[in-house]
Amino acid sequence: MSTPYPFTALVGQDDLRLALLLNAVSPAVGGVLVRGEKGTAKSTAVRALSALIPEVEVVAGCRFSCAPGAPDPACPDGPHETGPGTSRAARMVELPVGASEDRLVGALDIERALAEGVKAFEPGLLADAHRGILYVDEVNLLHDHLVDLLLDAAAMGASYVEREGVSVRHAARFLLVGTMNPEEGELRPQLLDRFGLTVEVAASREPDQRVEVVKRRLAYDDDPEGFAGKWEQEESAVRARIVAARDLLPSVRLGDGALRQIAATCAAFEVDGMRADIVMARTATALAAWAGRTDVLAEDVRQAALLALPHRRRRNPFDAPGLDEDKLDDTLEEFGGQDGPEGDGDDEPDPDGDGPGGGGQPPQDAPEGEGPDTGGDQAADIPAQGEPAESGEQKAPAGGGEQAAARAAEPFRTKMLSVPGLGEGAAGRRSRARTEHGRTTGARRPRGALTKLHLAATVQAAAPHQRARGRSGPGLVVRRDDLRQATREGREGNLVLFVVDASGSMAARQRMSAVKGAVLSLLLDAYQRRDKVGLVTFRGSSADVALPPTSSVDAAAVRLESLPTGGRTPLSAGLLKAHDVLRVERLRDPARRPLVVVVTDGRATGGPEPVALAGRAARLLAAEGTASVVVDCESGPVRLGLAGQLAGELGGTAVTLDELRADSIAGLVKDVQGGLQSNSRRVA
Repeated sequence: MSTPYPFTALVGQDDLRLALLLNAVSPAVGGVLVRGEKGTAKSTAVRALSALIPEVEVVAGCRFSCAPGAPDPACPDGPHETGPGTSRAARMVELPVGASEDRLVGALDIERALAEGVKAFEPGLLADAHRGILYVDEVNLLHDHLVDLLLDAAAMGASYVEREGVSVRHAARFLLVGTMNPEEGELRPQLLDRFGLTVEVAASREPDQRVEVVKRRLAYDDDPEGFAGKWEQEESAVRARIVAARDLLPSVRLGDGALRQIAATCAAFEVDGMRADIVMARTATALAAWAGRTDVLAEDVRQAALLALPHRRRRNPFDAPGLDEDKLDDTLEEFGGQDGPEGDGDDEPDPDGDGPGGGGQPPQDAPEGEGPDTGGDQAADIPAQGEPAESGEQKAPAGGGEQAAARAAEPFRTKMLSVPGLGEGAAGRRSRARTEHGRTTGARRPRGALTKLHLAATVQAAAPHQRARGRSGPGLVVRRDDLRQATREGREGNLVLFVVDASGSMAARQRMSAVKGAVLSLLLDAYQRRDKVGLVTFRGSSADVALPPTSSVDAAAVRLESLPTGGRTPLSAGLLKAHDVLRVERLRDPARRPLVVVVTDGRATGGPEPVALAGRAARLLAAEGTASVVVDCESGPVRLGLAGQLAGELGGTAVTLDELRADSIAGLVKDVQGGLQSNSRRVA
């Protein structure tokens, strides 16, 4: 087993270390979600924490880590007699992004359950993580139904596995830690809310600190055991402090004054529900225990708010997590508690480790040549938002010169656009697909392990062979060949590739503001339906990939906001660039079906025969069965209908900006899907 990097040797990242330590003291806090750019020691810190968790006493031979003094009465390996057990280190279990549901929660042997009535259960990762740490790297890339199962188990302290009426329950209490890079896509707000604490991490911009990081990391890589030995004294001190804080935790008093501050703070920041209040109360209590106190102070409430509220402040998917600290201080001062000693709410963490933020930090004059894992590239730069829109219609300058970016109009709820046919892509909420979850539509022989039993089909397959198999009792004689897997139909997420006309014909500021508002509305829809998105723009003499296909809808919205306009209209270049993007993406993710959304007035200028070239490029996309929709941005009393002609070449359909709204023209969805189905050459 490799030697983990010492937790106390990490440089900086005070909030991350504090959040992890508070969960080690009180797992009831609800876990930590660590958000940050690449190479900021997120994974290193989590793995280092596992060495600080005290050993646990377990029943010998129990696969579910029951405590010998109070074994779980419903343990599948039980019942256990109370008595002495064995000690072992607390486990840190990693959940891979591509894990199946059975790997997470465990699996029942359906064949034995039907034929013998035996609950043969193979534990999953939730059982392995009981009384330890469950770590999910890139949690935002995990399928939603797995995240739901994971968070439900963390909230209830138990995992339930049910297959066709046969169920198994076992305890699953663990410290949940998830890490994510927001550039790769966000978690849904309701899933963000299920994590107790969230911290934002970023690489230091201080040269001295970065030098220290590199020194320590190189020293660790050269001699992991020797490096860890230099930090053993600090590690032991933090390990002992965690044990002491756990022992003190039941004695910590959360007075009415502190509770009033917690409630007032959650109300002032308009967080939904009551989970934030409960998490803040538990976090403030853990902070007091970590500081060695039995009373919760105002400084504990303030620190708890900074850790528990920012991710609950997202009012829409494009809002960045954050908290107004001035408003927080004003609220704490206004609703200061009346019982027990009070802090002023502005105290800095004690550098000696006596305050809530001081524990576990390495001394500033630490041994040289040692540092945490901060490998990886820096986050890609994202252009700043454009200038605010000006009122009134403005014409493009003579000669098609570039104009400053117009601000997007207010987004709206859009009509449902989907890809025709039946896909098999990643789980989502847009187009019909064969999925692991959804309504049962039929049965088939299982390919590999059986996961979803079709009971009626299995009984029907086994029934004709009962006499030949010598059935003599009431039980059904079932063989492996009789088992049938249920086929289910649900929804998949698609690749929505936006091809946006940013030429001079679209440059009127009022029109471009409306266009950006429409695309932003479609991006919001893509976020809710769990799509990948990409952005191609064309103007002047070429087309550019403003954003390669990604799960980060936020990044697409930022790129859209800063999009300038002006120049000629190379429509064919935009369509050909979209074709190139889709060709590469099919190699990377062949199961994810694309939907091309072309936002244009249909005009094509620049170069020889621009209209004919655009038609050929459109037919190239249509020949590959690419589903498409043209959002017609043409305005004014005289309309040429060029966008409709383009939609015909693409084999798709055209909708106007007004028709895109969900509250306009009933039946648009049916018309769009019908047009796509009749013109698409894709075989379902």
